[in-house]
Amino acid sequence: MASDAQYTSASEEFWSGVRDEIPLMLGVIPFGMVFGVLGVEVGLDPVTIMAMSIIIFGGASQVVFAQMVSAGAAGMVIAGTVGIINLRHALYSATFTTYISSLPMRWRVVISYLLTDEGFFVSLVRFQTKPYSPNMYFHMVGTGLVLWVCWQAATLAGIVVGELIPPSLNLGFAIPLTFMAITVPQITSIPPLVAVITGGVVAILGQSLPWNIWVIAAALAGMTAGYLAEIVLRRNKATS
Repeated sequence: MASDAQYTSASEEFWSGVRDEIPLMLGVIPFGMVFGVLGVEVGLDPVTIMAMSIIIFGGASQVVFAQMVSAGAAGMVIAGTVGIINLRHALYSATFTTYISSLPMRWRVVISYLLTDEGFFVSLVRFQTKPYSPNMYFHMVGTGLVLWVCWQAATLAGIVVGELIPPSLNLGFAIPLTFMAITVPQITSIPPLVAVITGGVVAILGQSLPWNIWVIAAALAGMTAGYLAEIVLRRNKATS
């Protein structure tokens, strides 16, 4: 068994996470600013916009939240939609259970709050490719804090910029463009393509549904269609 002297310290793990995460901020900061600008554009006050970044702390779901609030959607529909969008975090948590299950509850709560897409993938690489250390969860704290600080600062900058932009510019068009920028690169095979097309069709046909529940209907339909397409592809490969 390795001695404790061979383990990396909490400080080393933390700053390693910080260094690994910083390059990804080149994409996170502009997105955070876009959200701040859009929040102002749809009529939300600065306190509400910042509260969303602090409480929800989930880029795409925050944009959806702002859009649905501006459209007058029902509270339960908004909560349900944001929950569906953030379901991926449940998968992230399940993956990390092996590494943090022995930690005290206070640390698990902190890490779960700071867990994001970027932090998940960066820390997972560290856990799977580098030697074990009882302090390695500090790597996740480092990645999460970097993103949290940058996201809040970017949101605030977006609010400031958004209040200086005349409403006549109608920056709301940036919402669908933002989602296209997030979604299109993920379409690398047939199942994601099926999911996107199905979700888009349901969203268009469901515009007349009450309380804007077309958002939830489209999300569920897209996920189901993509899942079924994946099953069909696997069966075809197995029989070929």
